[in-house]
Amino acid sequence: MTGTRVHTAPWVFTGERVVRRGAVAVTGAKISAVGTLDELRSAGEVVEWPGTLVPGLVNAHTHLQYTHMAALGQGTYASFEDWSEAFEAEYSRRDGWRTSAEDGLAAAISNGTTALGDVVTHAEALNVLADGRVHGIAYWEVMAWHDADWAVRGRQQTLDVLAQATGAIGLSPHAPYSLDTGVLDDLGRLARELGLRSHVHLAESAAEHEYVFQGAGALAEQWRDWGYGEFALLRGGGAAVRAVTYAGTRGVLGGHTHIAHGIYVDAEDRALLRSTGTVVALCPRSNAVLGLDAAPVAAYLREGNTIAVGTDSLSSSPSLDVLADVSALYRIARAQGYTAPDLHSRLFAAVTAGGAAAMGLDDRLGSLTAGKLADITVVGIEESTAADTLAAIVEAGQGSAEATIIDGAIRFARESALMSR
Repeated sequence: MTGTRVHTAPWVFTGERVVRRGAVAVTGAKISAVGTLDELRSAGEVVEWPGTLVPGLVNAHTHLQYTHMAALGQGTYASFEDWSEAFEAEYSRRDGWRTSAEDGLAAAISNGTTALGDVVTHAEALNVLADGRVHGIAYWEVMAWHDADWAVRGRQQTLDVLAQATGAIGLSPHAPYSLDTGVLDDLGRLARELGLRSHVHLAESAAEHEYVFQGAGALAEQWRDWGYGEFALLRGGGAAVRAVTYAGTRGVLGGHTHIAHGIYVDAEDRALLRSTGTVVALCPRSNAVLGLDAAPVAAYLREGNTIAVGTDSLSSSPSLDVLADVSALYRIARAQGYTAPDLHSRLFAAVTAGGAAAMGLDDRLGSLTAGKLADITVVGIEESTAADTLAAIVEAGQGSAEATIIDGAIRFARESALMSR
């Protein structure tokens, strides 16, 4: 096994099993073997790390280009609409989206992230993931189009942007309220025609329900004030269905799609997401900043929805440390009465395998398995038992990333971790 490196730590959590004094052999960009250090020591150069080796963390929902708008994410807001007004005011004064996204990517990598679902609004930031040699999908965000304008120029403009992509690309119809009905329909068709993954903000605010159901409420009035009163939902008094159902009728949901937030959902909504194979990326810290309710984490877990974890952007979240959101989800689930003993393992899966599944990358990422890509996160947590170690990662893993390995290359390592070698 020429050119093989053997990464070892006191604990290895593969996502499928736990190995004490385990090791992951990496040849080129892929994992060639997983076992104990005694089993793999002779396979190649041994690289010792403190703490625990886990599958590369997946941030399933962010907007890296808003990294330089971090002051917004340090505040708190009375409502989603209040935050939207503050965001629009700050957004209009900004440029340099490429540099902002690159800085966000560096921050994410330093927090153990190896793959991202990044929503992109400016073409200059479109190829940041690919150029940064990080896995995931850049989702080109489409919003604020009337049907007529979309048919005349919007669709072709979108195709022109997609043609500029040098890495994995997807489509992000922003939300059911920010696009005219025909545009939302066409984006669903376009994603399927082009074989692209899709990602949409859905059921993020209570006002979104009022908007979709009856074309009324604070969010509806905000979009009327912005000049979109001719959207079919606003002109016709809504669709008389909930936002998730509406998205389903428009062809947005499906196994090629994951949604962000999914807060204001009932049991029927969650069942529809399950039946269509739509993964939900939960972003609890962003929701808290925007004054929103907590997502029904316990219900998602009890009912069997596949969940992933996202930070959202620094314009609405304190950091790009996705383990901080895992800890928040743990607290929310407990507060909502989830007492099953699998909570730690379910949330650990959400930030690894769940994120990979959200983007259709579970055949390459999400677990430390021979044949998959060598994306490994080193967390500086080591307890005396596997259960206590997992609990510490899930409940208090924020700031614990010691090193980030992507495609077998060490992309980030704290000095303390390097010294331990």
